[in-house]
Amino acid sequence: MTFDTPQGSLKLYGDVEFNADAASRTGQLTSVKTSAGKDWKAGDSERWDINGRILIGLDGYRTSANNQFAGFTVQPLADLSGSMDLDDAAFFFGQENNWKMKIGRYEAFDMFPLNQDTYIEYSGNTANDLYDDGYGYIYMMKEGRGRSDGGAIQLSKMSGPFYFEVNTAVRDGSKLFQDSNYHGNHLENKKNVIYMRPVIAMTVDEFTAAIAMESNVVSNAYGYTDSYGKFKDQSKRNGYGATFSWNGQKSDPDNGMVVNLSTAYMDATGEKDFSVGINALWHDFELGYIYAKNDVQEFNANNIDIRNSSDFILGKYDINTVHASYRIRNVMEMDNFDIYLGAYWSRIDVKETNYDEDRYGARVRFKYHF
Repeated sequence: MTFDTPQGSLKLYGDVEFNADAASRTGQLTSVKTSAGKDWKAGDSERWDINGRILIGLDGYRTSANNQFAGFTVQPLADLSGSMDLDDAAFFFGQENNWKMKIGRYEAFDMFPLNQDTYIEYSGNTANDLYDDGYGYIYMMKEGRGRSDGGAIQLSKMSGPFYFEVNTAVRDGSKLFQDSNYHGNHLENKKNVIYMRPVIAMTVDEFTAAIAMESNVVSNAYGYTDSYGKFKDQSKRNGYGATFSWNGQKSDPDNGMVVNLSTAYMDATGEKDFSVGINALWHDFELGYIYAKNDVQEFNANNIDIRNSSDFILGKYDINTVHASYRIRNVMEMDNFDIYLGAYWSRIDVKETNYDEDRYGARVRFKYHF
């Protein structure tokens, strides 16, 4: 629904997204003991869950006679837990088909697209942009992408087939890690990090190629104090990535195929992570595969409660994940009501101990736009 005002146009919209999930346990492979209770154990049960949210969006947009523009977007969320949250909240301005400046809360260019992302989890970690000790980590060039604690500023430019973007995210860097724990140490935040994330993309007809990097440029932003009273900086994080996409739906919306191939590498303090993924969408059916090969080189084992030595995730490990989804369109002959069926299977393999463990799950998603 669009309204015209003397200050520009306003657009009101929204969507409903409710899920019915069934999944295996997602507990840590290493028990990171953070409480005194001797019976404490990370989540070890299968999950049956009904979850979701309703989004209400309001966009404002105004153009001038020389194709300059300014606008805003705000998208509050209400979820089934009874809490309110926020998706995007941003202000932007620029020149049509030329340059644009954006500030606020949003997501920058996606360097690891998952295509029809209905339900994808991984062996251990259930968030692809949040590190948690004891879980496998899938690095996807998302740490400096935005829509996290803190705000961001972005400058983008279009020139023929090329697109240039520099995103600058500012936040408490220790919040990237669950409970501010990293490699067995509790992190102390001294100053906010600044992630610089430049992207260069080229699009020719159906084909798009992009390269990018992201790096925290503030040293000694967070870390821990060792037993000798010396502060150990843990805030070095340099990521690199490339993605290649073919969107056959541009020329053939009904029969075209969408294919994404992405790779990412993180060089961080005491850890190096590599990921590669490929996925394809055709006739509403999506199938994808993600491989991660990581090396945790530093870990403070004094904070680890090893229930089973074979479960100790330290050193080199691999994660293999397969995911699929299918979209059922126009439910009850309504073109704004779809049902998605999604499933995944994931396995982690710890090299030093020859230990492996599976994760799997399925979801029915009800999606309604208005």
